[in-house]
Amino acid sequence: MSGPVANNIFRSSGVVAAAAGGLSWQPVVTASTLSASAGNGYFINTTSNACTITLPSSATAGDQIILVDYARTWGTNAITIDSNGLNFQGEDDTYTVDYDTSGQALNLVYSGATIGWTPSSDIVNALEPVAPPTQKAIFAYGTAPSYVSISNLVNSSGVVASDTTGVGTARSYMGAAGYGGDKAIFAYGYTGSNVSISNLVNNSGVVATDTTGVGTARFGLAASTYGFNKAIFGYGTTGSNVSLSNLVNSSGVVASDTTGVGTARSYPAAAGYGSTGQAIFGYGFTGSNVSLTNLVSNSGVVSSDVTGVGTARAELAAARYGTDKAIFGYGENAGRVSMTNLVSNTGVVGSDVSGVGTARYDPAAAGYGGDKAIFGYGYGTGGRTSVTNLVNNSGVVASDTTGVGTAREALEAAGYSITA
Repeated sequence: MSGPVANNIFRSSGVVAAAAGGLSWQPVVTASTLSASAGNGYFINTTSNACTITLPSSATAGDQIILVDYARTWGTNAITIDSNGLNFQGEDDTYTVDYDTSGQALNLVYSGATIGWTPSSDIVNALEPVAPPTQKAIFAYGTAPSYVSISNLVNSSGVVASDTTGVGTARSYMGAAGYGGDKAIFAYGYTGSNVSISNLVNNSGVVATDTTGVGTARFGLAASTYGFNKAIFGYGTTGSNVSLSNLVNSSGVVASDTTGVGTARSYPAAAGYGSTGQAIFGYGFTGSNVSLTNLVSNSGVVSSDVTGVGTARAELAAARYGTDKAIFGYGENAGRVSMTNLVSNTGVVGSDVSGVGTARYDPAAAGYGGDKAIFGYGYGTGGRTSVTNLVNNSGVVASDTTGVGTAREALEAAGYSITA
C-alpha cells in the first residue's frame, strides 16, 4: 500500500460499541504483524515496534473489528492497516492507512464493496494517566577526599538526613536516576579505575549491593528518568569521551550500549521534563566546555545536538521540578559558577540566571516533594561542601542550607518513593 489517505470523515465521540453478538477479545498483540478476523477485538501494544494489521480478504456488511492502543504508544510506533484487496473508506488498498495517535481506538465495520471498511468510531482517549511524582530523594557516593559509599536520604519536605554507610562500592562520578516509578539506580563511576557496576535503591531508600556487567565501564556521565518508569545513562569518558547510552527498564535492568547519541562528551547533566516523560542531557566537556543539549523521547531515543543554551560549562547538576520542567545548576567554567538555566515543558532551555547560592562544581540534584528539587554538596571556593539549595515549584533556588552530612563532591542523586 502506498500514498496518503485523507482524514477519516466518519468520527464520533463516546464509547466504542460492541457487536450485537458480542466481540471476542484476543490476547494482547505485541508482534509486528497481525491477521485480524471479523468479530474480534484486539489490544495492539506497539511499545517495542510498529504493527501492520491485515484485514480479512473477504467480508460481509456488518462485520466488525475493534483495535485499541493498549499502551498509548501508537504516536511513537504507528499501526498500518492493510485492507487486503478490499476498499477502506472508499479507497482501494493501494492507499496507506496509518493510525499514529496515542490512546486511539478504532471500531471498524464493513459496509459493502463500494466503501469497504470504515471506522464507525475513531476516538482518542484524552484521559492520559499521569504518573505520580517522586516524593523523596537520595544523595550517594562521591569523594570526601577518598571515595565514599555513604548516602543521605531527603524527605518530602526537603530535609536531608545524616549519613548512612555501606551502600556498595565506594566511587565517584557515576550517574543516578529514578526508575520503576518509585525506585532509583546508581551506576558506573570511578574507583581509581572505570567501573560498570550498578546499585538499585528500593522505594524505602535502601541501597542494594553491587550488580556488575552493565555496559561499557566509564565515569563522568549523566542519567535521567524517561517515560516515567524507565531510566537512561548517557555520555561520559573511558579515558576518551563517548556518546553511548544505556537504557534501564522498569525493573531496573540495564541494557547493552547504544552508540551515536550526539556529540561525545563528559561531565554533562540530565533531567526529566514534559508531561509525557521526556528527558534532556545538557552541557559537558569535549576538550572544552560546551552548552549543547540533546532531548530524549519518552521511548528513550536521543536526538541530535541543540546548541546555544546558556553558558558553556561542565560538572553541573540537573533535576526535574514543577512536575513537567527541569533545571540545570552550578558547574565549572574557568572557575566555579552558581548560575542556573530553567527548561520548559517542551525542552527549551532558558538563559542564565545567576546568584543562586554558593558557587561550586560537582554537586548533585534530584526532585523531591512531588514538584520541587534540591541541589546538594559539591566543591566550592573553600573546598568540599555539604550545603544544599532547595528549588520551589516555580524554579526559584533558595539560599544555602548547611550541615547536611559529610562534605563531598562528585556524588549523584535521584528521586524515589511516591509516598510522602
